[in-house]
Amino acid sequence: MNSSTSSPGYPKAILFDLLTALLDSWSLWDCAAGTQQAGRTWRAEYLRLTYGCGVYVPYEVMVREAAQNVGLPASAPDALEAGWLQLEPWSGAAQALKQLQPHCKLAVVTNCSERLGRLAAARLPVAWDVVVTAEQAGVYKPDPRPYRMALEQLGVEAADAAFVAGSSYDMFGTAAMGLRTYWHNRIGLSLVDDAQPPEIESPTLDGLVPWASRFTE
Repeated sequence: MNSSTSSPGYPKAILFDLLTALLDSWSLWDCAAGTQQAGRTWRAEYLRLTYGCGVYVPYEVMVREAAQNVGLPASAPDALEAGWLQLEPWSGAAQALKQLQPHCKLAVVTNCSERLGRLAAARLPVAWDVVVTAEQAGVYKPDPRPYRMALEQLGVEAADAAFVAGSSYDMFGTAAMGLRTYWHNRIGLSLVDDAQPPEIESPTLDGLVPWASRFTE
C-alpha cells in the first residue's frame, strides 16, 4: 500500500483503466482471434456489450458472447484466457507509475472479473492502493459505481483525483463523476459519439507525469 500523502501540485489519487490504458491487451485479443482485423472486430463487440449490459455479467461470458456474435470459434476466448499472463505493459507505463507513486495514491478501475483483473494488475511493478473490478462493483464501466467505489476505498473526493482512460467509453463515467481525464489513446481510437472529450488525449503516456504534477495549479 502506498501510505504517502499527495505532493503539492499532484492529485491525491490517480485511477487507471488497466487493460487498455496500461496493458497492451489489443495484441493478445488479435493473437487469440487469429488476425488484427478479427481481434479488433471482436473487441469492439465486447465493448458494445459491456457498455449496455447493466448489472455485471461474468467477464468470461461477455468475451465468449462477443466472439460468438462476430463469428469466432470457442477456441478464441480459450486462447485469450490462456495467454492472460503474457499481457505486457505499454512502453512508458511502468516508468510513469514509478514516478507517480511517491506523490499520490494509485488505483485500478477495470472492466474485468476479480480473478483476471488481479492477475492483470500484477503485471505492473507497482503496489496498488486499490484495485476495483467490474465483478467487485457489480457493474461495468462507464457506470459511475466502479469509479465511485475506488474513490471511496481511497478516501479521496473526485475533485482531488484524476483518471487515465484507455478508451473513450470511460469518458461517460468520468464526466458523470467529475474526474479530470487523460486519455492514453495508443491505437488511435475515435471518440465515441456523445462522449465528453478528455482534458488530455495522447498516443503515449509521456505527458502523464507533467500533467499530474500541475494538477492543482
